[in-house]
Amino acid sequence: MAPNPPDPEEIPEVCRDVLIKYTEYVMKLGLTLYELLSEALGLNPNHLEDIECAEGLFLAGHYYPACPKPEFTLGLSGHTDSGFLTILQQDQIGGLQVFHEHKWVDVPFLPGALIVNIGDLMQLITNDKFNSVLHRVLAKNVGPRISVACLFRMQFQKAESRLYGPIKELLSEENPPIYREPSRNEYVAYLYNKGLDGTSLLSQYFKVQKE
Repeated sequence: MAPNPPDPEEIPEVCRDVLIKYTEYVMKLGLTLYELLSEALGLNPNHLEDIECAEGLFLAGHYYPACPKPEFTLGLSGHTDSGFLTILQQDQIGGLQVFHEHKWVDVPFLPGALIVNIGDLMQLITNDKFNSVLHRVLAKNVGPRISVACLFRMQFQKAESRLYGPIKELLSEENPPIYREPSRNEYVAYLYNKGLDGTSLLSQYFKVQKE
């Protein structure tokens, strides 16, 4: 016998409990990914966690209704994520594309799979060892398309003067810093002033100026 559906008044509480449990699993996955990325950089497995890359976790749900004329619009314009990592769950509708080898490539739906994007902050602190991914979402004439993005980003409650620069252990004479060390406040201000213009947050502004 099928279980009784929840009372309508209980639905908000049920949804809240599901989101809390989901974010707990995402955090565990994120910490595992940070360990693997730290080791790939030749660092202690706890390095990225120790420098607070897992302190800020933001969850965003996206709902794209079916569009009768998708060729005349765009679901979400090309952009890179501003944080360290993004863990994305998308449904079978698809629509996500990444920019690869000078062209847009579909990211197909794979049951049970999650999509992991490197963000601009990860590119900055690893001095281009890992690169952020330019991506967009196309509108579809079927739907709705639903996705949930969990973004690991800087902790906004931390001091505005906190600096974010290339990890010192990765730098050398042969590998000098590509980026300067912006403060949290400067990084966030530039992020919101720039908007989604189809380029990475790191395109020019945060790079070390060569003499």
